[in-house]
Amino acid sequence: MVGSVGGRTGGHGPVLLALRALGLGDFATAVPALRALERSAPSWRRVLAGPPWYRDLLALAGLSWEVLPTEPLAVPGWGSASPPDLAVNLHGRGPESTAALAALSPRVMWAFGHRTAVGREGPDWPPGVHDAEVWCRLLREHGTVADPTDLRWPRPVRTTRLPDTVIVHPGAAAPSRRWPVERFARVARHLAGSGLRVLVTGSRQELSRAEAVAVEAGLGPGSVLAGRTGLVELARLVAGAGLLVCGDTGVGHLATAYSTPSVRLFGPVSPELWGPLVDRDSHRCLWAGRRGDPHSEHLDPGLESIGVEEVLAACAAALDAPAPSPVYGEGPGR
Repeated sequence: MVGSVGGRTGGHGPVLLALRALGLGDFATAVPALRALERSAPSWRRVLAGPPWYRDLLALAGLSWEVLPTEPLAVPGWGSASPPDLAVNLHGRGPESTAALAALSPRVMWAFGHRTAVGREGPDWPPGVHDAEVWCRLLREHGTVADPTDLRWPRPVRTTRLPDTVIVHPGAAAPSRRWPVERFARVARHLAGSGLRVLVTGSRQELSRAEAVAVEAGLGPGSVLAGRTGLVELARLVAGAGLLVCGDTGVGHLATAYSTPSVRLFGPVSPELWGPLVDRDSHRCLWAGRRGDPHSEHLDPGLESIGVEEVLAACAAALDAPAPSPVYGEGPGR
């Protein structure tokens, strides 16, 4: 358990520093590990090294951590006379993140082993398992109970239930994971034609893609919300919607968190590694079974092979599936 590490004496309690400086989906899959650390160290000062906007995500997930703004693979700017009592690398498998934490000279560090590159002992990286299980397994190796299915979040306050609303999110970080705009538009047009309200979301950088989907689908004014919603507003939308249609990208993990039915299109990476671990009857993950480069500049052939009719059939099945029972009530006020 974390408590067995001990801590400094005097007026200051022990300090736990975790590193996870990545994106929305990466944060979501680390929530079970962060919750396990929080439960096992309730009186510790808990600090998460990550992007500043993780503060919103921590509040949405019902977690109580400080955020230390940190760039990916950079040494966290600790700025304290005393090193962390425990540092936990939840960032990735490469040696760079382990070396970044080791530079702070923590009293104890938990990380996967990098004996050659970093000279660190630790458990071997588990290949072929879901990302949430990776980090829970690291904690279990050190005696901390962690459940990778602990992925649900409390529903945000002021969430409006919109069971007849479908969110279409056509963007993704890399071109290899972006299903073609014209196919998203055909799906959106069909769903809107069946009487559902369709909203198109995305970041500011994805606005042109979202607008192209809306125009080709013939959606009405106000249907494009890309670039107009912050994380909290996006979370409320997903939590209240009747269905989310998206690729293998971060917003899909919000559907898992809020038990919102979803249809997700996977290309170079298997849904067994990044798909939902809970409420599987509510989520339809389409994958051609081919693996590739998730960071490629070219559309993944497996993703390209997924057709519009297949996606529409998955949408119908997801909408008809019994709604899962909520695990959490309404979350903290935000």
